[in-house]
Amino acid sequence: MKKLMLILVTAVLLPSVRAALPQPDLLAQIHFAGGDRVAADPNYSAFATEFSSPEALALRQQTANKLTPWLAGWLQANLGTTVPDGAAKLRPLFDDLQAAEWFLEARAAAGGKPDVAIAIKLAPTRAQAWQTALKPYFPAATFTQSGGWLIFDSGTGAVKASDTLAQKLATPPAGWLSVDVNWPRLAQWSPELKELALPETKFDVTAADANLHINGKFFFPENLSIKLDPWQFPSNTVHQPLISLTAARGFANWLGGQNWAQSIKLTPPANQMFTWSMKGMPLQSFAAVPVPDGAAALRQLDAGLGPVVINRNAHGGFISPLELEATNNQITLVGAPFIAPYLRSINDSKRPFLLAGGFPNAATLKNKPLPPELAQSLATPNLVFYHWEITAERLEPQLNLSQLALMLTRHKQLGANSAAFAWVTKTASTLGNTVTEITQTAPDQFAFTRTAPGGLTAFEFLVLANWLDTVDFPHHNISLPPMKQIHMLHPKPMAAPAPAH
Repeated sequence: MKKLMLILVTAVLLPSVRAALPQPDLLAQIHFAGGDRVAADPNYSAFATEFSSPEALALRQQTANKLTPWLAGWLQANLGTTVPDGAAKLRPLFDDLQAAEWFLEARAAAGGKPDVAIAIKLAPTRAQAWQTALKPYFPAATFTQSGGWLIFDSGTGAVKASDTLAQKLATPPAGWLSVDVNWPRLAQWSPELKELALPETKFDVTAADANLHINGKFFFPENLSIKLDPWQFPSNTVHQPLISLTAARGFANWLGGQNWAQSIKLTPPANQMFTWSMKGMPLQSFAAVPVPDGAAALRQLDAGLGPVVINRNAHGGFISPLELEATNNQITLVGAPFIAPYLRSINDSKRPFLLAGGFPNAATLKNKPLPPELAQSLATPNLVFYHWEITAERLEPQLNLSQLALMLTRHKQLGANSAAFAWVTKTASTLGNTVTEITQTAPDQFAFTRTAPGGLTAFEFLVLANWLDTVDFPHHNISLPPMKQIHMLHPKPMAAPAPAH
């Protein structure tokens, strides 16, 4: 699941990342309008299921219960303090963070440790509870109260994060959420963040109607080496009835530099990809990649993927032994239950593609054309990523596909009786069209927009649910113990096509 998230969320976005640009000392800047203020918004009724249903409240409580002992342990380990019953004292603070309006400001201090300041709007009794809970961890911290706000600052230097934070309290942003996070700097304290290599990310969330509107930017430290070739859309292969469609381009340099992707590396490298899902068969999802020569691309992938399958079989990485079977125009993964994943060389409008799927790509509405809005969207200047889906209809097939993939690769599936499963199925089933666009607006910047009833895609709902469901949350270990080693014969390499006579 971690790799799936990495591929789909960051493949187009992350050719190279170092320090952030706009505010070099910034670690994070966050404003949350607070659950009480959000619930008073006239547009909140559209999101009540997602945030305030019994399923949502149960998951919120479970998540806070998991975060509290983790945070207490992290603070004690990194601050060198021992606080008896620290987790119990911190637990009510998470309830306040869900209900109250707050700002967070974190900046890199001269001594190497971050200076963190939080301003939260609290009643006097709750403000006192915050001081009682945090003071043992931060004996040198300052606590000030002004106009109903409690301002906490962990810094000890002359310049404090709370100095800039205090200036924002009089005129808070109008939206529900504003975020500016310098992921590269935060990665200094988190190996998991370092592995994801995210750029500085800034966005706002508003609800002007029945949708959440997310607008933001990614800031890169240098000009991006991406090539936005004209779209090579497989218009004869993508069929109705569609429930999702994704188009991405410009990721060749990034993909070539990823160690995990060496087994799927093509020469010349792939630089565009299209994925789509159809209504009907629960696993009828496909991907297509334009290539110069389909047969040559298959031979490269057969040579790269064969050792991966053998090694994973040998170490019990699959629920049962799998094999690659190769022909002149197709590679099939044999032995998987319910599905027969394949890579096939096809031609669409006289252009070669590699088509990936698990079921035949059958058109049930052959005479229904693709929506004209698709061509209009792909014509957006400097577009690097486009995604559309009917989230409610996409959820069930995406859930089936992700659960099957987790089972096959020996990862923990999302529990059918878990709070996360109950929340995601309750919420996503009520959602409609979700549209995401990412464009390159400067040599070192991307801008992104999303209009979505729930703010997330079906895939993102499931990633979040799986993450929240992990035993070691906020970490994300979902690997199952390895099975007994299995010795497999090496699959036969793909034969080269016979020469034409």
